[in-house]
Amino acid sequence: MLKSKAFLAILSGVLLSLSWPTLGFPYLIFFAFVPLFIIEKQNVENAHGVLRKTLIYSYLAFFIWNLATTWWIWNSTEFGAIVAIILNSFFMALVWLVFSFSKKHFYNKHALFLLPVYWIGFEYFHLDWDLSWSWLNLGNVFANHPYAIQWYEYTGTFGGSWWILLVNILIFKGYEKIQETGFDIKKALIVFSPALLLILLPLSFSLWQYNSYQEKGEEIEVLVVQPNMDPWSEQFLSPPEEVINRIIDLSTPLISEKTRLLLAPESAIQEGLQEPQMSYSTAAGKQGVSMPMLYSFLQKHPQMHLLIGASTYRFLDEPTATSRTTAHGSIFDEYNSAIYMNGQGIEGVYHKSKLVPGPEKMPFKKLLSPLQNVAFDLGGTVGSLGSDTERKVFYVNDIGIAPLICYESIYGGFVAEFVRNGAQILAVITNDGWWGNTQGHQQHLAYARLRAIECRRSVARSANTGISAFINQRGDIIEDTPYWKPDARLYRLAANSEISVFVRYGDFLGRMASFLAVLLLLISFVVYLKKDKPDEKAVSE
Repeated sequence: MLKSKAFLAILSGVLLSLSWPTLGFPYLIFFAFVPLFIIEKQNVENAHGVLRKTLIYSYLAFFIWNLATTWWIWNSTEFGAIVAIILNSFFMALVWLVFSFSKKHFYNKHALFLLPVYWIGFEYFHLDWDLSWSWLNLGNVFANHPYAIQWYEYTGTFGGSWWILLVNILIFKGYEKIQETGFDIKKALIVFSPALLLILLPLSFSLWQYNSYQEKGEEIEVLVVQPNMDPWSEQFLSPPEEVINRIIDLSTPLISEKTRLLLAPESAIQEGLQEPQMSYSTAAGKQGVSMPMLYSFLQKHPQMHLLIGASTYRFLDEPTATSRTTAHGSIFDEYNSAIYMNGQGIEGVYHKSKLVPGPEKMPFKKLLSPLQNVAFDLGGTVGSLGSDTERKVFYVNDIGIAPLICYESIYGGFVAEFVRNGAQILAVITNDGWWGNTQGHQQHLAYARLRAIECRRSVARSANTGISAFINQRGDIIEDTPYWKPDARLYRLAANSEISVFVRYGDFLGRMASFLAVLLLLISFVVYLKKDKPDEKAVSE
């Protein structure tokens, strides 16, 4: 059975899928790549069509993984789901193809070390290009097991990716030795002991950290609200004042004299507010109603600030890469924004910077712009939203608040930039209702736990129709709301000001892998090009 490449590829895909949060058992991932190593070895031994077969079977494994863990994108956009699953599977298979190509030209059975370099180099590249989709970066697999990954405060999730791939390599090497010498319990214990040690040592260190860690920083009372407006049939079709009234009604009973921050979800204000005054509403075609209602509410609670999501736009003097033009020739940009305000006025506006490819950002705009009206109307905007280049931090009582909008919370190095700019609390506002009651919103919540560990920052999360929650500095969910239920929760979070190693140096493991990947790939090509070719005269004779 282990000689069936299709079976091995399917097995690898199933193991990857069964390890993934939130329903999976993460430790299965330590074995998940071994079947693909076996396939690659068989392909090399058979010699014929090595690269083609490697690509086909690895694609089968990664397609199963992507489909099983991210199928829920379909609930938001059918076309986007198809593109994401097909392309992401192909990119992963391409990494395996490059690994197989390089391994062949290094002439060394120990060249398995190339895979972690290429894979993590790919994960790092996948963080910041037009088709960015880092949902399945390997280090994310332990998101719901914070006791196992407290050392992410030093390495970030890329440390987890290195850990996983190196263990897989050691297990595969042990499998090879067993194949050569035959199975024996004593031999098996010896050959698999390096892999076991590599699992247990980081895990033991993490358990020690987890049990000894103490929350740091001054406490601040934060209130999160979950209005639970169905984005498909209610939120964007209801009068703007209905959404605001629900937020006010849910929040008011919990507000105390010590409440300093109220979080309301992404896109809670449904009027298309014009910057910088935020008074004119495109939805109403007149003065908006949301902001006067919020000012009146906040004036009753002068000790409190509000961070709330909105769709905004701004007229421009000069066009930008994302600007549009009105029928009258005016130039403007649209934004997915977080507004920070109190009863006296607006203190800051942050424009979402990590935009979702398709709904919020036109990938490869110059190339694909002729198709935008056909291919990229994915439940969001046609074209691209404007964004901020600065990682803004808002302050309440000298405590820095990072305004993270939805998708941004899955990017560790990106979130660390807010912390370097002074953020002591991570505030996530999101709308996960597009995906329905699937693993999508649960995985999104789980990934926020990774940011808490990496940055050693408490997290407050307001989700319109997902799960709102408070997360402490070691990644524990300490308070959360039920899914699909209007709710609000109040909690005192510790505002840490210390800087973790990961925050200080960011995704250094990813940068290192990217540099090495380019270098090793160039060496592979040089070896390939200089490889001796058969002498034509000798062949003819």
